[in-house]
Amino acid sequence: MNAWFSWSRWLGIVAKEFIQLKRDRLTFGMIVGIPVIQLTLFGYAINSDPKHLPTALLVNDRSEFSRSILSSLSNSDYFALVREAADERDAARMLAMGTVQFVVTIPADFSRQLVRGERPALLVEADATDPAATGNAIAALNQLAQSALVHDLTGPLAPLAAQPGAFEVRIHALYNPEAVTQYNIVPGLMGVILTMTMVMMTGLAITRERERGTMENLLATPATALEVMTGKIVPYVFIGLVQVTIILILARLLFGVPMVGSFVLLYCAVLLFIAANLTLGLTFSSLARNQLQAMQMTFFFFLPSMLLSGFMFPFRGMPGWAQTLGEILPLTHFLRIVRSILLKGNGLGEVLPEAWPLLVFMLVVMVLGLRVFRNTLD
Repeated sequence: MNAWFSWSRWLGIVAKEFIQLKRDRLTFGMIVGIPVIQLTLFGYAINSDPKHLPTALLVNDRSEFSRSILSSLSNSDYFALVREAADERDAARMLAMGTVQFVVTIPADFSRQLVRGERPALLVEADATDPAATGNAIAALNQLAQSALVHDLTGPLAPLAAQPGAFEVRIHALYNPEAVTQYNIVPGLMGVILTMTMVMMTGLAITRERERGTMENLLATPATALEVMTGKIVPYVFIGLVQVTIILILARLLFGVPMVGSFVLLYCAVLLFIAANLTLGLTFSSLARNQLQAMQMTFFFFLPSMLLSGFMFPFRGMPGWAQTLGEILPLTHFLRIVRSILLKGNGLGEVLPEAWPLLVFMLVVMVLGLRVFRNTLD
C-alpha cells in the first residue's frame, strides 16, 4: 500500500500547503474578505426599492391645497423634498445633472381650478434613466390624487374628493420614457467592461515581466519609473478605445440605445476613465508578487465596483455608508457621465462635476504606484 500511497507523505503535503497559505497573506485575506464583503453588500447595501429620493419643488401656487400635497409627498417613504427650484430652467438643470430624481411643479392657478372642479394637473418630472430607481415611486404617485386632500375637501368641496380625484397627477418620465432597461444597462456595461479588462491586463504587466525574468533587462535600461509606467499604459489605451467603439456600435445596432450627446466629450471621458483604471492596474501589478496575487487584487476591487457603482442596483437605494464608498470608485462617476451624455445629451458643464473625481483618483493612484514601483526597482 505504501508503494502507491503513503499517509505520512500525504500529511506532509497537506501541512506544506497550509504553511504556504499562511505565508500568502493576500490569499488568506481574500478567503476571509470576499465572504464578508459579499454578505455585507448583499445584506445591507443592495436595495432594489430605493426610498427617500431627492425631489425638487417648483411651487407657483402657495395655498392650503399645495401645502397638503407637499406634506403628503414628504410623508411618503419615496420622496425627500430637498430644495426648491427658482424656475423651470433651474429645475431642468437639476434633473440633467442628476442632483434630484424628481421635480414637482404646482401651477400658478392650481387652487382656483381645483375649487372650480376643473381637475388641474400636478406635473411630476422624473429622471427615468434608471427605471428601477423610479418605478415604485412613480407607482406611488398614482395614489396621491385620492389621498393628499382628504382633510381639505370637506363641506361644499366634498364632491371633489370623488373618483378620479380633485386633481390630476401628470408624470413625465424624462430621458427614458418607455422604461427600457437596456438604455440604462448597455451604456453601463461600457464602464464595467473597461474596468475589468483595463485593471486586469495591466495588473498582470509587471508581474508577468518579473515571472518571465525580463524585469532585470528592463531595470538595466535608463528608463525612469514614470517612463516605464506610462509606456506600459499607452498600448492598453488603444485597446480600451477599440472596445468602447465596438460597444457603441453594438449598442446602437442591437439595442437601439439613443445617443444624443457629443461623442467627442464621451471619448474624452473614456480616456480619463481608462487612464484611472490603468494606473490602478499597474499599482496592483507592482504590489503583487505573482500573477495570481494580481488577479486576486483585481477581483477584490472589481466586486465592490460592480455592486456599489449603481450598475446593478439603484445607487440611491443604498445606505449612506455604502454611497460614500461608492463615490470613491471611478466606475460610479463614469456611469453617470456616459449615461448623461448618451441619454440626456449633457455637455461639459454637466459632466465636469463627475469628471474631476476621476482625475483625482488617477493622480492619487499614480503617485502611490510610482512610489511602489520605485521600491520595486530598488
